[in-house]
Amino acid sequence: MIEWIPLIMFVAVCLVLLSGYPVAFALGGTALLFAAGGMATGIFNPADLTFVPNRLFGIIENTTLMAVPLFVFMGVMLEKSRVAENLLSSMGRLFGPLPGGMGLAIILVGALLAASTGIVGATVVTMALLSLPTMLRQGYQPQLATGLICATGTLGQIIPPSIALVLLGDVLSNAYQEAQLKQGLWSLDTVSVGDLFVGALIPGLILVGLYLLYVLAISGWKPHLAPAMPRDEANDIGWGDILRGLLPPLLLIAAVLGSILTGKATPTEAAGVGAFGALLLAAFNRHLNLAIVGEVVRSTSRVTAMVFMILIGASLFSLVFRGFGGEDAVHSLFEAMPGGVIGATLMVMLLIFLLGFILDFIEITFVVVPIVGPVLLAMGLDPVWLGVMLALNLQTSFLTPPFGFALFYLRGVAPAEVRTAQIYQGVVPFIVIQLVMLGILALFPQLATWLPAMLYP
Repeated sequence: MIEWIPLIMFVAVCLVLLSGYPVAFALGGTALLFAAGGMATGIFNPADLTFVPNRLFGIIENTTLMAVPLFVFMGVMLEKSRVAENLLSSMGRLFGPLPGGMGLAIILVGALLAASTGIVGATVVTMALLSLPTMLRQGYQPQLATGLICATGTLGQIIPPSIALVLLGDVLSNAYQEAQLKQGLWSLDTVSVGDLFVGALIPGLILVGLYLLYVLAISGWKPHLAPAMPRDEANDIGWGDILRGLLPPLLLIAAVLGSILTGKATPTEAAGVGAFGALLLAAFNRHLNLAIVGEVVRSTSRVTAMVFMILIGASLFSLVFRGFGGEDAVHSLFEAMPGGVIGATLMVMLLIFLLGFILDFIEITFVVVPIVGPVLLAMGLDPVWLGVMLALNLQTSFLTPPFGFALFYLRGVAPAEVRTAQIYQGVVPFIVIQLVMLGILALFPQLATWLPAMLYP
């Protein structure tokens, strides 16, 4: 019976999360209840809980995680500075006269916003408010229009700078070192957030290309689903208008990603550059005052507090889970699986995909990855490839009903005539595209590992 406790504990925390109880307290509370029951029955060592203060101080002192509030600040400030509005306006007028033109514009704008903000909620809401009424008025199928907005909004999960990659990089760094220690290695290699940023760049761009191909195929096969903008609405646009929309996000991308790719700054330092750059853009667009700064700071504080509280709760859960022998049980399960490391990787990817239907990416990152990461890395998987695979898989959690956050964001601002069922139907092709991208990366891992090896030999 004792060997089943880790599984029961994992199922219990999933049930508590589904109840709607706050995530951080669900994780920590479940862990403490199981620890108390284990101590009462003599099957859990109370000394394991003495490691909690060290873990809390480790979280507080972690310089990598300082990038989280800075990237959140950058994303929220850019939302307030109307960079997205100007960009979508210029790109929509440029591509609008083409069949599927508005769809192509949304994907390209979503990719640029992903590389400059990385905030899924802000991107989805902004593009929905600015483009969805126009697309519906042009005659776009509601399923295609809503699916496009939701899917492109989630590109911020895989295209750096991404908060998901920051969190994954921190978790995988610890898992990689733990895996090497268990193999008896004392000269430890590391994997950094910068490695994941560089590794995710090519797969992220390929995913954008797959989205573009899908829209081109749909508009060519069934033009009535994605009609061109009427000529009287597609005003002539000059290069000056295009540059005014494109230059601000491109300059910010160059400052943030360029400093990371060239080795001039760490991701945390680049996040500071991005936050300062967002302030400058807001001032340039005349959308910087005390009221806006106060609103941005409050939003940043709320998101940051949520992330760190979940991290603290997840650390406690992981500690108790291991105290019950959960990590050894997972290791034994993976070793006994047919197919060896391939079978184990497939099972983990399937588990994370299914959990994405009911859990958020932060919960999966902090609860599941620390459990399975050390085992998979000890089996010989490349940490950068595994991190990018996990990021792509977690991206689908924003789209999978019933709890996909991108669906909630869009439902909150979509016109009343757009039914929830149409939003759910619209994201299905893009979930399939993301799974295809996962398959491509599984077959060609060099897509994630080649660029980091070239830049950081």
